[in-house]
Amino acid sequence: MIHDRITHGRGGSVQMVDHERQDGRAQNNTGPNSLGSNFQGMSTVKQTAGVLLLGALATLGLASDAGAQQSDQPRDTITVGYLGLERDEEWEPLSVLDPVIDDEGVQGARLAIDDNNAAGQFLGQEFVFVEVIMPREGDVEEGLQELLDQGAEWIVSGLPREGLEALMEIPALEDRVVFNAAAPDNVLRGEACHPNLFHTTPSRRMLADALAQFLGYKQWDRWALVFGNTDEDRLLAEALGEAAQRFGQEVVGEKMWPHDPMSRRAEGGFHAIQREIPVFVQDFADHDVLVIADENDYFGEYFPYQTWLPRPVAGTQGLKATAWHRAHESWGGVQLQRRFEEQADRWMTPRDFAAWLAVRSLGESSARTDSVARDEVLNYMLSDEFELAGYLGLPVSFRTWNHQLRQPILITGPRMVASVSPQEGYLHPRTPLDSLGADEGESQCRF
Repeated sequence: MIHDRITHGRGGSVQMVDHERQDGRAQNNTGPNSLGSNFQGMSTVKQTAGVLLLGALATLGLASDAGAQQSDQPRDTITVGYLGLERDEEWEPLSVLDPVIDDEGVQGARLAIDDNNAAGQFLGQEFVFVEVIMPREGDVEEGLQELLDQGAEWIVSGLPREGLEALMEIPALEDRVVFNAAAPDNVLRGEACHPNLFHTTPSRRMLADALAQFLGYKQWDRWALVFGNTDEDRLLAEALGEAAQRFGQEVVGEKMWPHDPMSRRAEGGFHAIQREIPVFVQDFADHDVLVIADENDYFGEYFPYQTWLPRPVAGTQGLKATAWHRAHESWGGVQLQRRFEEQADRWMTPRDFAAWLAVRSLGESSARTDSVARDEVLNYMLSDEFELAGYLGLPVSFRTWNHQLRQPILITGPRMVASVSPQEGYLHPRTPLDSLGADEGESQCRF
């Protein structure tokens, strides 16, 4: 069965999933001065003003009061649809400390709808949100039709690559814009790109480039690479290897972890783990860092502290590159974190953040153009004038050549932000942000 709902900002009925909240939630871990000189003082007045406006409206309740006073005025409406998948019931987190999340992605979109309406009501604009969450084996065309029947004009996709590619080929989609908030595949920004497909989640190449820049800054230039036996892990390992070559590092050896996904209950034999992993990695040539490619979190968490040589672990576990992290609070990020936690009763994830960016991009463009017309909003979104305050130190914007959102990438440990890329010294003639991901001259995307 397909689950759907229509909401109009805070006024809509939102059914929350009750997750057990954990102690030790990050509150005061980092500040702007801890994230590297490349981002010192680089927040613009425009970004700060946008953050303050949304924060004031959201926290002081001015939006609802003003909305009540202006309810009799005609409004232009934008209907945004979210298409996602139910959680895989067979998957469980590797650690008992990790929450089981049933509403990842869609919660970020819901929050952005509220943010858009907080400012939009003063402009005579209203954002309506409709959502369809499909079964794991559901029909994408049926899910899209559910959204279209409810008036969706813009689509946010929480689908993996296969589902997104199927969505883009459905005739009923026509020229509606789809925001990819889940699939990191480089090919979707390359030869499989579409003129009406935008990406607010980083590509694998962006994440690999961000990590490679930081490892280069640390002069950890010799990598040993371990990747899983899934297609996603192989693609990430390929991206990491290319990033190492691009930024002057060397992969001294690579191995595939041959075992099936571990279960935290069945594989709780710590003595076996601490014997097996050192033997598995001991024949690597001397290296500075062990890099793991385990996108599904099947095995990588076992590697820190179990290496043959005393080396740091980076990649998808240990030190990792990510679009968002629960410990991030610089540049106004703590305000977004707290508003999200109040709404969803859990931490914001990178997928939530990508969906939030997608819907906020629409809100920013509609507000700046004072229009809800598709072409006007889209043209502004792709113009040099478009900038969105993303709580990352620099405004984010879309690349015209493949519609990827250029954005800073956080470099984090499990409970702390260590740095943010692009790193100091990695220059680009357009913007340092374009040192992360496929540049215009090398892009395989042809609209």
